[in-house]
Amino acid sequence: MRATFLAIVTMALLLSGCAGTTPAPVAERPIAAQPSQPAQSAPPAASPAKPVPGPTETERRTGFHIVKKGETLYGIALEYGQDYKDIALWNKLDNPNLIVIGQELRVVPPGEGQSAGGAVAIPLGSDKPSDARSAAASAPVKGAPKGGTLAYSDEAWARVQRGESQVATVKTESPKPPAPTQGKEDKDDVKPGTGVADDHINWAWPHPGPLVASFNDGNNKGVDLSGKLGDPVLAAAPGRVVYAGDGLRGYGKLVIVKHNNLYLSAYAHNSKVLVKEGQQVGKGQKIAELGDSDAERPKLHFEIRKLGKPVDPAQLLPRRN
Repeated sequence: MRATFLAIVTMALLLSGCAGTTPAPVAERPIAAQPSQPAQSAPPAASPAKPVPGPTETERRTGFHIVKKGETLYGIALEYGQDYKDIALWNKLDNPNLIVIGQELRVVPPGEGQSAGGAVAIPLGSDKPSDARSAAASAPVKGAPKGGTLAYSDEAWARVQRGESQVATVKTESPKPPAPTQGKEDKDDVKPGTGVADDHINWAWPHPGPLVASFNDGNNKGVDLSGKLGDPVLAAAPGRVVYAGDGLRGYGKLVIVKHNNLYLSAYAHNSKVLVKEGQQVGKGQKIAELGDSDAERPKLHFEIRKLGKPVDPAQLLPRRN
């Protein structure tokens, strides 16, 4: 009986303890820091595509040409109004037929096509011109000695430096005027490259045939004259033959005559060439025979170029009746 009573009391105490117990507070504790791990490096950003390089410094240099696909030395010479042999010489080309794409070629004589003053060499890390230039600027300029018309000499200069201003004058003979030339020079006989009367040439038509195609800077860089096979082709002005051959595509058998520093003329599609390179020709001289080489029919294609740029021959040739 007593054991039953103790069991009931114990059960009651347990039930009352469970009913009166408040829930334990929940504390939010920070999670313990994990050992630092090496951060995974992000994949490198893709580098931006490099822009296509523009024209190089060489391509922008005045007086030079960069060879492009399909070009020949003969065509380049015609484009710049030069003798292809001169271009070959300036560029030390043993074979004019061997030029490659991207090759730099000088197309003006050495010393031309550059700034008149030239660049002053400035060493790295210095803001002053080179010593050689400075020394030249600081050196005394030797002028005419004082005290008369004494001709310059090292002795006279030394005497002036010593203050001996009273220098004996020496009578100098004035140059004699040149003797008058006999006869009158023909204004048409201007030697190529002399620069004399460069912009004045007394042109003549190279063939009397009718005009079948006029000048068009986009399609036709000259004029086309109709004729028969074997008709004479005449030099439009005196000059020197700088090309005679068939190495220029689209021109057939071609003759190019250089008249002076400004002008040259071209005669294309000939059936026969009668002159050689380097030969001097006169105005109206027969230099070729009309043909249809590299052309659809017999005709003479005639060009006049000024500094290599095609100009309308009809504007320079005399008017036809």
